[in-house]
Amino acid sequence: MKKVYVFPGQGAQFSGMGKDLYEHNADAKAMFERANEILGFRITDVMFEGSAEELKQTKVTQPAVFLHSVVLAKVLGVEPVAVAGHSLGEFSALVVSGALSFEEGLVLVSKRAMAMQSACEQVQGTMAAVLALPDKTIEDICEGVEGVVVAANYNCPGQLVISGAVDAVNEACGRLKEAGARRALVLPVGGAFHSPLMEPARQELAEAIEAAHFNEPICPIYQNVDAKPHTSPEEIKANLVAQLTAPVRWTQIIENMVADGLSNFEEIGPGTVLQGLIRKISPTAEVESKSTF
Repeated sequence: MKKVYVFPGQGAQFSGMGKDLYEHNADAKAMFERANEILGFRITDVMFEGSAEELKQTKVTQPAVFLHSVVLAKVLGVEPVAVAGHSLGEFSALVVSGALSFEEGLVLVSKRAMAMQSACEQVQGTMAAVLALPDKTIEDICEGVEGVVVAANYNCPGQLVISGAVDAVNEACGRLKEAGARRALVLPVGGAFHSPLMEPARQELAEAIEAAHFNEPICPIYQNVDAKPHTSPEEIKANLVAQLTAPVRWTQIIENMVADGLSNFEEIGPGTVLQGLIRKISPTAEVESKSTF
């Protein structure tokens, strides 16, 4: 049976990721070495032997998660009926579906990481995880706070991440706790991802995406921005540009896939975060994770 393949985002990285692929598969080794050439430094050294702190470097984190996912998917020879990726993972999904080449995907991911870092340095922002409140309640409270604070990641029912300016996020957290949130916890992140504060990064990445060559994918990709399936290269590009300042609609992506008759999922890449989220969104779905071959 053909499966839906899903790909994790930033935060899934771990020391040693991809090392087994590099050491035991010639095709994987060639792809990793090609990545070292493209990036201009040996990212494999950090992935295989680096500390957690070294893996958190902006220039490393996003390409590392992308590489682990894409190389593993290529080695496994996956044939997806549909794909999706959480935030950064959308780039992995695009390469696996054939919409982007491995090389162009890696270049865009690297540029995305640097653009996001630059935006973080321009305006101080943060994110917070909110548990056990309805999405609408969180949205309404954020709207009532002065300053920039918005819903950023719809991860699963009862788990939503907000993003924005530091003062506004802190104020929202206080109000959310008063409204009955089990937790409203500021996260240790470097910026306000998937919020209007990422506008400088969106503009910078838009130029790179417009210049890249996109193909029609071999299967639909359900994109973060609208949670709908797309195969048009122009639509895919526009949604990819919008992604940096718009929320990740992961809950809605899985709900839409299940409604479309897709119920067999496999997470490819580091970690098992998406597997857990999918089980909470659709308890009847079949889902597994693969981080090695």
